[in-house]
Amino acid sequence: MEIIRTDTRASRPADPEYFTGTVWHEPVIGEGAGTDIRALRVTFAPGARTAWHTHPRGQTLHVLSGVGRVATRGRAVEVIREGDTVWIPPGEEHWHGAAPDRVMCHLAIQESVDGRTADWLDHVSDSDYAG
Repeated sequence: MEIIRTDTRASRPADPEYFTGTVWHEPVIGEGAGTDIRALRVTFAPGARTAWHTHPRGQTLHVLSGVGRVATRGRAVEVIREGDTVWIPPGEEHWHGAAPDRVMCHLAIQESVDGRTADWLDHVSDSDYAG
């Protein structure tokens, strides 16, 4: 058993190449943990969001607090709230982020394939975000 103490993991800003707006990552489990599972606590400021992306083994999102949005390319934007869980199948182009006027925090869980957890695509346009 290993206990990873919260004070040993720093929050870090998300890479603006893959995100729009202010987004913070806090690692939960990652490389070096002896597993292919990766998990991050991700906090989005109002209006912040990921770029379009896919996951080789899919992704589970569990909303910890706030109100967010999620969409699959070509489909309507869905509102997600605290307690909601979203499953995104492997290879599905999607994005997720906060509502325009609310912060949203979710736990993002995915498996890596050869060290890769996501394939990043283009940024989400304001019109795609608005739905």
